[in-house]
Amino acid sequence: QVRLVASGGGSVQVGGSLRVSCAASAFTSSSYCMAWFRQTPGKEREGVAFIGSGGNANYADSVKGRFTISLDKGNADTTLYLQMNSLRLEDTAMYYCAAYVGRGYCPGFRASGWTYWGRGTQVTVSS
Repeated sequence: QVRLVASGGGSVQVGGSLRVSCAASAFTSSSYCMAWFRQTPGKEREGVAFIGSGGNANYADSVKGRFTISLDKGNADTTLYLQMNSLRLEDTAMYYCAAYVGRGYCPGFRASGWTYWGRGTQVTVSS
């Protein structure tokens, strides 16, 4: 069972930067993927970025060039980061981290493809 704990959300003005983190308990396999999703009330969960354990990252078009996803593989656990720059009002959402353990391709931006989820951390961008 993988446990994910997200942190680092907060409030920032338009154009500002914020970094959110997700601490993951030790994976039982060296092959896994991690992702960030976001959700606003009344809308479906939206994929923001995902990364494989090999370091290959993918981004939603809406955040390309502004957000950077990265992995820090520690001895006992792994931390997922999302550095968010040039924030916009529309980036306001609850941000969730997700994980998938297994070989092959990462599940992509379909929320249903991801196995493990952390509780969200709120990011609010204001003018």
